[in-house]
Amino acid sequence: MINKDTIKTLVEEWLKKGNYFLVDIMMDGDRIAVEIDHAEGVWIEDCAELSRYLQEQLGEEMDDYELEVGSAGIGQPFKVEQQYQNHVGDEVEVLMADGKKLTGILKSVEGRQFVVTTKEKQVPEGKKRPVLVEVDKPFSMDEVKSTKYVLNFK
Repeated sequence: MINKDTIKTLVEEWLKKGNYFLVDIMMDGDRIAVEIDHAEGVWIEDCAELSRYLQEQLGEEMDDYELEVGSAGIGQPFKVEQQYQNHVGDEVEVLMADGKKLTGILKSVEGRQFVVTTKEKQVPEGKKRPVLVEVDKPFSMDEVKSTKYVLNFK
């Protein structure tokens, strides 16, 4: 019987060949789904190669399973730290634990902490009208519901 740890070990062996990284492995009954990502995007040829590699390594055991290898979808919530690193400088949307959404530029990532620069209206001292100012908001990956890349078609 194939388990998630076996799949993870094999995927990580294959991933050593390039700059790909593992995002997630999902097992549901007889279905195995492997998500990988890369800073410059995922090529279908590499997904096919990883799929063949897993089938070769697991042999006849794979006959009982449906295997799906693909990329972590753009616009989908980040699942691992490397996805945050890859999107530094990009616009992201953070869904906070209280359900509020915040959009801004992912400024930095350090460990499981990240900073998003947003624009807020603030009233400068001695002024009556608010102005937009850039504010850095720190977050922990463990304390937000999700963070995802904002697709911008401008």
